[in-house]
Amino acid sequence: MEQSETFATSLPGAVRDGIAASLAGVDAELARRYPGDPGTRQPVHTVYVPADLLTAGTVRAWGDQALAALDAHAPDPAALAAVLGLRDDLAEPVYERVRGKLEREPVEDLRVDFEDGYGPRPDAEEDAAAARAASLVAAAVADGTAPPYVGIRMKCMEAAVRDRGIRTLDIFLTGLMNAGGLPPGLLLTLPKVTYAEQVTAMARLCGEFEKAHGLPAGRIGFEIQIETTQAVLGPDGRATVARMIDAAGGRATGLHYGTFDYSASCGVSAAHQSMDHPVADHAKAVMQVAAAGTGVRLSDGSTNVLPVGTTEQVHEAWRLHHRLVRRSLARAYYQGWDMHPGHLPTRYAAVYAFYREGLPQAASRLAAYVNRAGGAGGAIADEPATARALSGYLLRGLDCG
Repeated sequence: MEQSETFATSLPGAVRDGIAASLAGVDAELARRYPGDPGTRQPVHTVYVPADLLTAGTVRAWGDQALAALDAHAPDPAALAAVLGLRDDLAEPVYERVRGKLEREPVEDLRVDFEDGYGPRPDAEEDAAAARAASLVAAAVADGTAPPYVGIRMKCMEAAVRDRGIRTLDIFLTGLMNAGGLPPGLLLTLPKVTYAEQVTAMARLCGEFEKAHGLPAGRIGFEIQIETTQAVLGPDGRATVARMIDAAGGRATGLHYGTFDYSASCGVSAAHQSMDHPVADHAKAVMQVAAAGTGVRLSDGSTNVLPVGTTEQVHEAWRLHHRLVRRSLARAYYQGWDMHPGHLPTRYAAVYAFYREGLPQAASRLAAYVNRAGGAGGAIADEPATARALSGYLLRGLDCG
């Protein structure tokens, strides 16, 4: 057996122990604030459906309408590839996967909307809609037809609609509990956040509901919608997003960019409000840095250009949507909003092409990194952080199909 060599040192062990003690608080803070990605599946999109339009057949109807759009405007792989500019070798596998997805699981994340898509209603009407939403969601979860993720977007915490939003949330969650419990894929969205204190209030609501039903502390999380300028830059000139994540007390699951509210609040005219406008890129860059390492996921917004009308009009809208989704993916925004069934073909086409075209290089680089760790060499000297990014890329590709 080889004897380990002894090296001379100058610092006594008490020095190391003292430094460890002095940094214990920092170590704990890093672990608490930056736990890293949770490693669970992230949906590639969120579909918003106004609460009054939700039915037991909504998800299937979206899939059927998306398939009908493909049949009418891109009936085969070559046709879709020509519209979107897909590589020849990707045309057939992407097309087959898009059709299969629309038949099997057309919606990954459904948000029943009680905010802008629903608007102000008489209290009795919204009460009934919230109870009905809970009943429909519970039934879909029970019979296996629910999307992997589902929940509601309530009204915001501003004074004018605060009580209404709280009541809708309470009715919805209570309805789920009475029907058998909260589904594992439950997601809640808090819109139009301007101050961190509103996030604190939402966290308190979740905690109080958990106490009322004997649920484990922290069971209920929520997404924060970034769609006001105050959510990005506070009145004191400090960035606000990180404070909001902190104010959630570990309950923040995602940051969702609100394209049109945020653009409008910056004074961008309607014709130029888009996910790729400079004001959008600034807000999303701030969100990205604030969320990095925290386990809080990011979602881009949507386009309001709907793929409807003539084939030429549908193709034009498809090309726009496909380009925007690709752009988001390249910028590490792996989720976005889809506002119309006609957006589903290009959502999934963009996602599948993005992961499949990068698969050979990502797998090769990751294999080279692993082999190099064992003594072999490689053409690219990837760092551990890049290796983790390569792994994440491959896992996301597997998660989405």
